[in-house]
Amino acid sequence: MSRALVFNRLKKALKKFVDNVAEVVATKTLSEEDLEPILEELVISLAESDVAFEVAEEIAESLKRRLVGTKVPRFKDAREVVLKALEESLVEILSKGYRRLNLVAEAKSRSPENPLKIVFFGVNGVGKTTTIAKFAYMFKNAGVTPVIVAADTFRAGAQEQLRRHAERLGVPFIGGRYGADPASVVYDGIEYARARGYRVVLADTAGRMHTDRDLMEELRKIVRVARPDHKALVVDALTGNDAVEQAKFFDEAVGIDFIVLTKVDADVKGGTAISVAAVTGKPILFVGTGQEYNDLEPFEPKRYAEKILAGLR
Repeated sequence: MSRALVFNRLKKALKKFVDNVAEVVATKTLSEEDLEPILEELVISLAESDVAFEVAEEIAESLKRRLVGTKVPRFKDAREVVLKALEESLVEILSKGYRRLNLVAEAKSRSPENPLKIVFFGVNGVGKTTTIAKFAYMFKNAGVTPVIVAADTFRAGAQEQLRRHAERLGVPFIGGRYGADPASVVYDGIEYARARGYRVVLADTAGRMHTDRDLMEELRKIVRVARPDHKALVVDALTGNDAVEQAKFFDEAVGIDFIVLTKVDADVKGGTAISVAAVTGKPILFVGTGQEYNDLEPFEPKRYAEKILAGLR
Protein backbone atom coordinates (compact mmCIF):
# COMPACT_ATOMS: atom_id res chain seq x y z
CA MET A 1 0.00 0.00 0.00
CA SER A 2 1.56 3.32 -1.03
CA ARG A 3 2.02 6.13 1.44
CA ALA A 4 -0.06 8.35 -0.84
CA LEU A 5 -3.10 6.35 0.28
CA VAL A 6 -2.46 6.80 4.00
CA PHE A 7 -5.48 8.25 5.84
CA ASN A 8 -7.57 8.52 2.62
CA ARG A 9 -10.80 7.33 4.17
CA LEU A 10 -10.41 9.40 7.31
CA LYS A 11 -9.42 12.45 5.30
CA LYS A 12 -12.51 12.15 3.15
CA ALA A 13 -14.73 12.22 6.23
CA LEU A 14 -12.89 15.17 7.75
CA LYS A 15 -12.90 17.12 4.50
CA LYS A 16 -16.65 16.74 4.18
CA PHE A 17 -17.10 17.95 7.76
CA VAL A 18 -14.89 21.00 7.16
CA ASP A 19 -16.70 21.89 3.95
CA ASN A 20 -20.13 21.55 5.56
CA VAL A 21 -19.30 23.64 8.61
CA ALA A 22 -17.41 26.27 6.61
CA GLU A 23 -20.43 26.73 4.37
CA VAL A 24 -22.61 27.57 7.39
CA VAL A 25 -20.14 29.63 9.40
CA ALA A 26 -19.27 31.76 6.38
CA THR A 27 -22.69 33.43 6.56
CA LYS A 28 -23.80 33.25 10.22
CA THR A 29 -22.80 32.58 13.81
CA LEU A 30 -22.74 28.82 14.39
CA SER A 31 -25.44 27.47 16.68
CA GLU A 32 -25.71 24.03 18.26
CA GLU A 33 -28.68 23.34 15.96
CA ASP A 34 -26.52 24.11 12.93
CA LEU A 35 -23.81 21.71 14.07
CA GLU A 36 -25.86 18.73 15.29
CA PRO A 37 -26.65 17.10 11.91
CA ILE A 38 -23.13 17.75 10.62
CA LEU A 39 -21.54 16.25 13.75
CA GLU A 40 -23.84 13.23 13.63
CA GLU A 41 -22.66 12.55 10.08
CA LEU A 42 -19.04 13.03 11.17
CA VAL A 43 -19.39 10.50 14.00
CA ILE A 44 -20.70 7.86 11.58
CA SER A 45 -17.93 8.59 9.07
CA LEU A 46 -15.23 8.42 11.75
CA ALA A 47 -16.58 5.10 13.00
CA GLU A 48 -16.30 3.78 9.44
CA SER A 49 -12.66 4.94 9.43
CA ASP A 50 -11.64 2.72 12.39
CA VAL A 51 -12.21 5.40 15.02
CA ALA A 52 -13.92 3.79 18.03
CA PHE A 53 -17.51 5.02 18.30
CA GLU A 54 -17.07 6.51 21.79
CA VAL A 55 -13.97 8.34 20.57
CA ALA A 56 -15.81 9.67 17.53
CA GLU A 57 -18.43 11.06 19.89
CA GLU A 58 -15.69 12.59 22.06
CA ILE A 59 -14.23 14.34 19.01
CA ALA A 60 -17.70 15.62 18.11
CA GLU A 61 -18.19 17.03 21.62
CA SER A 62 -14.77 18.68 21.51
CA LEU A 63 -15.62 20.28 18.17
CA LYS A 64 -18.98 21.46 19.48
CA ARG A 65 -17.26 23.24 22.39
CA ARG A 66 -14.88 24.95 20.03
CA LEU A 67 -17.30 25.87 17.26
CA VAL A 68 -20.67 26.79 18.79
CA GLY A 69 -20.91 30.58 18.77
CA THR A 70 -18.15 30.94 16.19
CA LYS A 71 -18.49 33.76 13.69
CA VAL A 72 -15.87 34.21 11.01
CA PRO A 73 -14.42 37.75 10.95
CA ARG A 74 -14.50 39.60 7.65
CA PHE A 75 -11.72 38.67 5.24
CA LYS A 76 -10.93 35.46 7.17
CA ASP A 77 -11.20 32.02 5.57
CA ALA A 78 -14.07 30.03 7.08
CA ARG A 79 -12.41 26.70 6.26
CA GLU A 80 -9.27 27.70 8.12
CA VAL A 81 -11.32 28.52 11.22
CA VAL A 82 -12.94 25.08 11.11
CA LEU A 83 -9.65 23.31 10.37
CA LYS A 84 -8.01 24.97 13.38
CA ALA A 85 -10.78 23.68 15.65
CA LEU A 86 -10.48 20.22 14.12
CA GLU A 87 -6.70 20.12 14.54
CA GLU A 88 -6.97 21.23 18.18
CA SER A 89 -9.52 18.49 18.85
CA LEU A 90 -7.36 15.78 17.25
CA VAL A 91 -4.23 16.92 19.11
CA GLU A 92 -6.21 16.89 22.38
CA ILE A 93 -7.24 13.27 21.78
CA LEU A 94 -3.83 12.09 20.57
CA SER A 95 -2.06 13.75 23.50
CA LYS A 96 -3.84 11.71 26.17
CA GLY A 97 -1.17 10.42 28.50
CA TYR A 98 1.53 11.60 26.09
CA ARG A 99 4.99 12.37 27.38
CA ARG A 100 8.38 12.64 25.80
CA LEU A 101 10.60 9.70 26.60
CA ASN A 102 14.32 9.63 25.82
CA LEU A 103 15.12 5.96 26.21
CA VAL A 104 18.69 6.33 24.97
CA ALA A 105 19.50 9.00 27.57
CA GLU A 106 17.83 6.88 30.23
CA ALA A 107 19.93 3.87 29.26
CA LYS A 108 23.17 5.85 29.24
CA SER A 109 22.47 7.10 32.76
CA ARG A 110 22.20 3.55 34.13
CA SER A 111 24.90 1.66 35.94
CA PRO A 112 25.82 -1.80 34.60
CA GLU A 113 24.19 -3.34 37.70
CA ASN A 114 20.89 -1.66 36.87
CA PRO A 115 20.21 -1.98 33.12
CA LEU A 116 17.18 -0.41 31.49
CA LYS A 117 14.63 -3.19 31.06
CA ILE A 118 11.85 -3.01 28.45
CA VAL A 119 9.40 -5.89 28.04
CA PHE A 120 7.33 -6.01 24.86
CA PHE A 121 3.79 -7.39 24.67
CA GLY A 122 1.38 -7.90 21.78
CA VAL A 123 -0.51 -10.58 19.86
CA ASN A 124 1.09 -12.54 17.05
CA GLY A 125 1.29 -10.75 13.72
CA VAL A 126 1.48 -7.15 14.94
CA GLY A 127 5.19 -6.80 14.11
CA LYS A 128 6.57 -7.25 17.63
CA THR A 129 9.73 -9.10 16.60
CA THR A 130 10.62 -6.47 14.00
CA THR A 131 9.82 -3.70 16.49
CA ILE A 132 12.24 -5.15 19.05
CA ALA A 133 14.92 -5.29 16.35
CA LYS A 134 14.23 -1.62 15.54
CA PHE A 135 14.63 -0.69 19.21
CA ALA A 136 17.89 -2.64 19.31
CA TYR A 137 19.08 -0.75 16.22
CA MET A 138 18.07 2.59 17.80
CA PHE A 139 20.07 1.86 20.96
CA LYS A 140 23.14 0.44 19.22
CA ASN A 141 23.17 3.31 16.72
CA ALA A 142 23.31 5.68 19.72
CA GLY A 143 26.26 3.84 21.23
CA VAL A 144 24.37 1.63 23.72
CA THR A 145 24.48 -2.07 22.87
CA PRO A 146 21.36 -3.91 24.10
CA VAL A 147 20.77 -7.54 24.97
CA ILE A 148 17.83 -9.15 23.16
CA VAL A 149 15.96 -11.78 25.18
CA ALA A 150 13.56 -14.22 23.46
CA ALA A 151 11.08 -15.26 26.15
CA ASP A 152 8.54 -16.69 23.71
CA THR A 153 9.34 -20.34 24.32
CA PHE A 154 6.18 -21.68 22.70
CA ARG A 155 5.84 -20.39 19.13
CA ALA A 156 7.88 -22.26 16.57
CA GLY A 157 10.39 -19.99 14.93
CA ALA A 158 9.99 -17.10 17.39
CA GLN A 159 13.48 -17.45 18.86
CA GLU A 160 15.07 -18.06 15.48
CA GLN A 161 13.58 -14.83 14.09
CA LEU A 162 14.93 -12.76 16.96
CA ARG A 163 18.28 -14.58 16.86
CA ARG A 164 18.67 -13.66 13.17
CA HIS A 165 17.93 -10.02 13.92
CA ALA A 166 20.45 -10.05 16.78
CA GLU A 167 23.12 -11.54 14.53
CA ARG A 168 22.50 -8.95 11.81
CA LEU A 169 22.66 -6.14 14.35
CA GLY A 170 25.65 -7.56 16.19
CA VAL A 171 24.00 -7.59 19.61
CA PRO A 172 23.90 -10.35 22.26
CA PHE A 173 20.99 -12.79 22.18
CA ILE A 174 19.62 -14.85 25.06
CA GLY A 175 17.06 -17.60 24.40
CA GLY A 176 15.76 -20.73 26.05
CA ARG A 177 14.72 -24.19 25.03
CA TYR A 178 11.15 -24.54 23.78
CA GLY A 179 8.76 -25.16 26.65
CA ALA A 180 11.09 -23.52 29.20
CA ASP A 181 9.71 -21.08 31.77
CA PRO A 182 9.66 -17.69 29.98
CA ALA A 183 10.22 -15.80 33.23
CA SER A 184 13.43 -17.74 33.87
CA VAL A 185 14.66 -16.87 30.37
CA VAL A 186 14.08 -13.18 31.06
CA TYR A 187 15.85 -13.53 34.42
CA ASP A 188 18.85 -15.14 32.70
CA GLY A 189 18.95 -12.33 30.15
CA ILE A 190 18.96 -9.65 32.83
CA GLU A 191 21.71 -11.43 34.77
CA TYR A 192 23.74 -11.78 31.55
CA ALA A 193 23.46 -8.05 30.94
CA ARG A 194 24.46 -7.21 34.53
CA ALA A 195 27.46 -9.53 34.49
CA ARG A 196 28.80 -8.10 31.22
CA GLY A 197 27.94 -4.44 31.65
CA TYR A 198 25.16 -4.07 29.09
CA ARG A 199 22.83 -1.22 29.96
CA VAL A 200 19.68 -2.28 28.05
CA VAL A 201 17.60 -5.46 28.03
CA LEU A 202 14.87 -5.87 25.39
CA ALA A 203 12.60 -8.84 26.16
CA ASP A 204 10.13 -10.45 23.78
CA THR A 205 7.09 -12.30 25.14
CA ALA A 206 4.61 -14.80 23.70
CA GLY A 207 1.89 -13.32 21.54
CA ARG A 208 -0.98 -15.75 21.59
CA MET A 209 -4.48 -14.30 21.46
CA HIS A 210 -5.04 -11.61 24.06
CA THR A 211 -8.01 -13.60 25.41
CA ASP A 212 -5.73 -16.47 26.48
CA ARG A 213 -5.87 -16.50 30.29
CA ASP A 214 -2.86 -18.83 30.63
CA LEU A 215 -0.80 -16.38 28.59
CA MET A 216 -1.84 -13.52 30.84
CA GLU A 217 -0.66 -15.42 33.93
CA GLU A 218 2.61 -16.14 32.15
CA LEU A 219 3.08 -12.45 31.35
CA ARG A 220 2.27 -11.42 34.92
CA LYS A 221 5.01 -13.76 36.14
CA ILE A 222 7.50 -12.25 33.69
CA VAL A 223 6.65 -8.78 35.00
CA ARG A 224 7.07 -9.90 38.62
CA VAL A 225 10.48 -11.44 37.86
CA ALA A 226 11.84 -8.77 35.50
CA ARG A 227 10.40 -5.70 37.21
CA PRO A 228 10.71 -3.83 33.91
CA ASP A 229 11.24 -0.10 33.70
CA HIS A 230 8.86 0.05 30.75
CA LYS A 231 6.10 -2.27 29.53
CA ALA A 232 5.57 -1.61 25.83
CA LEU A 233 2.53 -2.82 23.92
CA VAL A 234 2.90 -3.29 20.18
CA VAL A 235 -0.31 -2.90 18.15
CA ASP A 236 -0.98 -3.02 14.42
CA ALA A 237 -2.53 0.10 12.85
CA LEU A 238 -4.32 -2.10 10.32
CA THR A 239 -6.34 -4.00 12.93
CA GLY A 240 -8.61 -1.03 13.66
CA ASN A 241 -10.77 -1.33 16.75
CA ASP A 242 -9.29 -4.73 17.61
CA ALA A 243 -6.11 -2.83 18.53
CA VAL A 244 -8.17 -0.91 21.10
CA GLU A 245 -9.49 -4.15 22.62
CA GLN A 246 -5.96 -5.58 22.76
CA ALA A 247 -4.67 -2.45 24.47
CA LYS A 248 -7.42 -2.51 27.08
CA PHE A 249 -6.93 -6.22 27.76
CA PHE A 250 -3.13 -6.08 28.14
CA ASP A 251 -3.34 -2.96 30.29
CA GLU A 252 -5.79 -4.64 32.66
CA ALA A 253 -3.72 -7.84 32.74
CA VAL A 254 -0.17 -6.54 33.19
CA GLY A 255 -0.31 -2.76 32.87
CA ILE A 256 1.31 -1.00 29.93
CA ASP A 257 3.42 2.15 30.00
CA PHE A 258 3.45 3.07 26.33
CA ILE A 259 2.30 1.89 22.92
CA VAL A 260 4.19 1.28 19.69
CA LEU A 261 1.93 1.55 16.65
CA THR A 262 3.18 -0.48 13.68
CA LYS A 263 2.39 -0.46 9.94
CA VAL A 264 1.43 3.21 9.98
CA ASP A 265 2.78 3.49 6.43
CA ALA A 266 0.09 1.06 5.20
CA ASP A 267 -2.86 2.35 7.26
CA VAL A 268 -5.38 3.55 4.67
CA LYS A 269 -7.95 4.64 7.24
CA GLY A 270 -5.88 6.27 9.96
CA GLY A 271 -8.27 5.94 12.88
CA THR A 272 -6.44 3.41 15.03
CA ALA A 273 -4.02 5.88 16.62
CA ILE A 274 -6.84 8.20 17.61
CA SER A 275 -8.83 5.36 19.17
CA VAL A 276 -5.97 3.68 21.04
CA ALA A 277 -4.78 6.95 22.57
CA ALA A 278 -8.26 8.08 23.57
CA VAL A 279 -9.68 4.83 24.95
CA THR A 280 -6.66 3.63 26.94
CA GLY A 281 -5.24 6.96 28.05
CA LYS A 282 -1.83 5.37 27.41
CA PRO A 283 0.62 7.28 25.25
CA ILE A 284 1.63 6.21 21.79
CA LEU A 285 5.35 6.98 21.90
CA PHE A 286 6.68 5.32 18.74
CA VAL A 287 5.35 4.42 15.30
CA GLY A 288 6.69 1.90 12.81
CA THR A 289 6.76 3.28 9.29
CA GLY A 290 8.33 0.45 7.28
CA GLN A 291 10.34 -2.77 7.42
CA GLU A 292 13.86 -1.32 7.71
CA TYR A 293 15.59 -1.10 11.09
CA ASN A 294 15.56 2.69 10.97
CA ASP A 295 11.81 2.84 10.25
CA LEU A 296 10.93 3.69 13.84
CA GLU A 297 9.90 7.24 14.70
CA PRO A 298 8.94 9.05 17.90
CA PHE A 299 5.22 9.79 17.92
CA GLU A 300 4.34 13.48 17.92
CA PRO A 301 0.61 14.22 18.47
CA LYS A 302 0.65 17.58 16.67
CA ARG A 303 2.65 16.24 13.76
CA TYR A 304 0.35 13.23 13.46
CA ALA A 305 -2.73 15.47 13.46
CA GLU A 306 -1.13 17.63 10.78
CA LYS A 307 -0.46 14.50 8.73
CA ILE A 308 -4.12 13.50 9.00
CA LEU A 309 -5.20 16.98 7.89
CA ALA A 310 -2.57 17.39 5.18
CA GLY A 311 -4.18 18.31 1.89
CA LEU A 312 -7.33 19.66 3.51
CA ARG A 313 -6.01 23.22 3.70
